[in-house]
Amino acid sequence: MKIRNRKKKWRLAAAALPALAFLVYLLWPPGPLFDRPLSPVLFSEDGQLLGARLAADGQWHFPRDRKVPDKYFQAVLQFEDRRFYLHPGVDPVAMVRAAWQNLKAGRIKSGGSTITMQLARLTIGSGRRTVGRKLKESLLALKIELRYSKREILELFASNAPFGRNLVGLDAASWFYFGRHPEDLSWAEACFLAVLPKNPGLAADENGMSNIRRKRDRLLEKLRRRGLIDEIKLKLALSEPLPAGLRPVPREAEHLLETLAKDGRVKTPFRSFIKAELQRRISARAEVYGEKLLNRGIRNLAAVVIDNRKGAVVAYVGNVGAHRNFDSAQFVDVVQSPRSTGSILKPFLYAAMLQEGFITPEMLIPDIPTRYQGFRPKNFDRQFRGAVSARRALAWSLNVTAVRMLHDFGIPRFKNLLAGWGMSTLFRPADDYGLSLILGGAEGKLLEIASIYAGIGRQAMGLEGAGEKIKLLQDEKSQTTGLARLSRGAAYLTLEALTEVNRPDEEGFWRNFSSSRWVAWKTGTSFGLKDAWAVGVTPNYTVGVWAGNADGEGRPEITGVAAAAPFLFEALALLDTGGEIPLPDRHLKRVEICADSGYLPGDLCPKKTIWLPAENYFDRGCAFHQLVHLDPSGRYRVDSRVESVAKMRHQSWFVLPPVQEYYYRAYHPEYKPLPPFKSGRAREAEVAEGARVMNLIYPEPGTAVYIPIDLDGRPGEVVLEAVHRQPGAVIHWHLDEEYLASTRHFHQVTCNPTPGEHVLVLVDNEGRRLARAFTVISRGEAGSRKVADSSR
Repeated sequence: MKIRNRKKKWRLAAAALPALAFLVYLLWPPGPLFDRPLSPVLFSEDGQLLGARLAADGQWHFPRDRKVPDKYFQAVLQFEDRRFYLHPGVDPVAMVRAAWQNLKAGRIKSGGSTITMQLARLTIGSGRRTVGRKLKESLLALKIELRYSKREILELFASNAPFGRNLVGLDAASWFYFGRHPEDLSWAEACFLAVLPKNPGLAADENGMSNIRRKRDRLLEKLRRRGLIDEIKLKLALSEPLPAGLRPVPREAEHLLETLAKDGRVKTPFRSFIKAELQRRISARAEVYGEKLLNRGIRNLAAVVIDNRKGAVVAYVGNVGAHRNFDSAQFVDVVQSPRSTGSILKPFLYAAMLQEGFITPEMLIPDIPTRYQGFRPKNFDRQFRGAVSARRALAWSLNVTAVRMLHDFGIPRFKNLLAGWGMSTLFRPADDYGLSLILGGAEGKLLEIASIYAGIGRQAMGLEGAGEKIKLLQDEKSQTTGLARLSRGAAYLTLEALTEVNRPDEEGFWRNFSSSRWVAWKTGTSFGLKDAWAVGVTPNYTVGVWAGNADGEGRPEITGVAAAAPFLFEALALLDTGGEIPLPDRHLKRVEICADSGYLPGDLCPKKTIWLPAENYFDRGCAFHQLVHLDPSGRYRVDSRVESVAKMRHQSWFVLPPVQEYYYRAYHPEYKPLPPFKSGRAREAEVAEGARVMNLIYPEPGTAVYIPIDLDGRPGEVVLEAVHRQPGAVIHWHLDEEYLASTRHFHQVTCNPTPGEHVLVLVDNEGRRLARAFTVISRGEAGSRKVADSSR
């Protein structure tokens, strides 16, 4: 008996095993239904298709991130599976009906497949229609129904169904057949796409399209019978023609799409802030201007337009010349390619130093021959101006003043500031960049640099989220940058300094870009004339432009003023720039300064008031004015030993250091040098003060000089140079107590000192002396220490 009961239990267990296995199969979560590559797709701000790329498998398969629109939803249900919400994935009624129809026809006429079963078929892949395959589809359909909601199932089907040719998914089909979003389809268009996946090959020829039209019209009539559309909508829908063919893919902002696709994030469409019409106009202008540049040997151009109010990119021209077949560089997205920055970073240093109290806008910065451990910056026009206000030095983009300012501010500090403000290309240590960081020693991306300029503009206007990173895509999360710490006052004064519309070009002449609109703009040119930059900021928009050769070929014409600035103003002409940025007086303060030097005034200084950032605590007093005692004629300086005090004239005099004065006078005819001392004992006071009337430009204090060997094997020569306040003064040169030469007007002497310590003594015709010690080092020593190059 026990044996019999035990056998009975084993038989029951064996009978239950298939059912249990079936239950486990159904309940076990299915893996991903689809792992197909998707097409990168870029949309404009208002949803227009800007561009798309084939998926890796050669299909047009657009990603979908929205619900299936109602018209297509209803059309598919009525055509494919009216009992969709009543069955668990397999519809027994439909299966019996299909079996009866096939039996009557003597062939397979209907499969009785539900939408879920069709989804399962798409998951499994193509194959012969057999009973075994139908069973496999049915089992997978049951499993899908347990895992997904009905709406999700329909969305998966719409996203992966074939629509003829190499079109996969509702979105790709909607754009290629009708040029619009699925949400904007008419009833006739929705029905066309609803019937197409049943036999997608019909769309390939005229006869097939006629068959599709009959199916579409029957479906429209069914929708009318079901009360989903009225008679008028039916007549209108039946009159709509079928699509004549596939529409071409737009190619707007194609470099942006290519760059986004490289990141590998193609699960959803790229929904940008690009304004489609503006993009087309900017691109068209860029192509025309690019052809002009091509005639000058400049093959590449890039531009980006940022909406300051939105904090987003609204036009993006990665390059020009896509139609050219002689150069592959046009496919490079220059907007996001690291390029040498030239002087385009100078306003960032100015803003930081202004905020932190290093400078005032009117403070004089020396613009004289300068050396820092062998680094000798030169202005673009190879001229020196003696001393220039910080504001004007920025507007004129002077290199020497910028290097001196960076030296005071600190290279590591400035590098960290740039990284915090959004530059991602500064990989090397600060010492590797050195002072050339401000002149193009680093690389930057046009998008990032234009974004920083836009951030300065946004800060100046006090916009909400002004310190956040400029966005490319609508789904980007907000990221706060270091620009949030830039004060509104410093930002405004920086832009105000850039509103000058005159710039010296590469030949030292002045070039005028006239504009009736307010714009703060800056140009930049890299070393070797390889990169030309121009960026303009207005209240509504910031425009960034780069011109050059993507392969790095330099050309004399590649300068910011000559190559990039003209297109900057072409682009600005297309925009509503929004007037001018108002003065943020609540974030500024009025400060009294010396009218001549820009420092805090002393008792002898003429005074004026200027705006400074509220947080600027500049504390450096003017040291350029001195009280001068003159004889009654005002022609000579005197003291009580040669003139009675009662007869003296006492006058405040603006006096620059000798080297600054030497260059300053050429640009400032109003500048008056100190009068000479009157003959007599008063002159003795000046004899011992040679440094006040003359100065050595080279060698500088503490300089180690290396004299290179010429090609013939003999040592070269070093050029010694000095300046004197009095134009006609004579300077007698002595090296190690031996007379060298005498000079008048132009004070330069060549000599060939031996390695070792030397003392150079200058004596002018009034007996005033100036001495300087310097060292000449040998070739071996030059390789182990930083020295000043003796070449002039």
